[in-house]
Amino acid sequence: MFNISGIDPFVEVFQMVVYIPTFILGLFFNVMALWMLLFKIKKWMESTTYVAALIIFDSFLLFTLPFKMRAYNVKDGWRLGSDFCLFLESLYFVNMYGSILISVCIGMDRYIAIRYPFYAKILRSPKKATAACTCVCILVWVVSSGFLYQLQHSNNGTHCFYGFSNATWMNVSLVTMLEMVFLISAAVLTFCTSQIILILRKKTQVDPSFISARRSIKVIVANFLIFLLSFAPYHLLLLLYYLIKNNVISSVYMRDMRICLQVSLCLANLNCCLDALCYYFVFKEFLKSTSQEPTFIS
Repeated sequence: MFNISGIDPFVEVFQMVVYIPTFILGLFFNVMALWMLLFKIKKWMESTTYVAALIIFDSFLLFTLPFKMRAYNVKDGWRLGSDFCLFLESLYFVNMYGSILISVCIGMDRYIAIRYPFYAKILRSPKKATAACTCVCILVWVVSSGFLYQLQHSNNGTHCFYGFSNATWMNVSLVTMLEMVFLISAAVLTFCTSQIILILRKKTQVDPSFISARRSIKVIVANFLIFLLSFAPYHLLLLLYYLIKNNVISSVYMRDMRICLQVSLCLANLNCCLDALCYYFVFKEFLKSTSQEPTFIS
């Protein structure tokens, strides 16, 4: 989450190299995926409800990226006010962790649909999916609001998205909450993904011509890898940097660790673009087929 006390010139350049295409391509594919979902597929299902929520979370996060690049411009500093900075930081982290939780909901929904097809009629419905998405939205906003107002910058008014104070880094509950959200989400998603793949592979062994199962495996594996590669490095480095700031680990490599943390946060935001890209092609393939549900569910 935090990009602490300074911005290395390499990070400033790296962020622009990553964020400019992420913002442009992410915005394009999110808009296209949402357009296909609303105006082409036109079917309110559990799966489409969760994917629509994920697209919305990712789109809001994309909105903050130009301001984040502006904040990392060390020469000019942050001149848009501390209140607007707090709003952007809240929007950024709320939608990052909202995206993580919705990804877990998608994984669990897939698992229930495939592992318990008879109970799925009771456990799954578009209304229940909408309720789950609403609960996730309320949860991340309420919980995040309580923690984000505890954030303090080492130089109030001139730093945004980085330069958090030592007092912030000593907030054990804040870092613990972020790590636990990711670890629990990763564990649930790993279990659901592995079980789904095993079930679908058995289907392909029984019927080698079951093409939709093969397509579903590819999509599910792609989603899972995007999730892990986007968020795992950042949360690992966040924990290590927290331990360094609290003198649990030697501070000899603090500068290098800070750079790695900032770079990993840039890479984590690629998730907004990669998710949209994946679902855009899933929807495109679905529209060409005669299936009744997208292949990422069946």
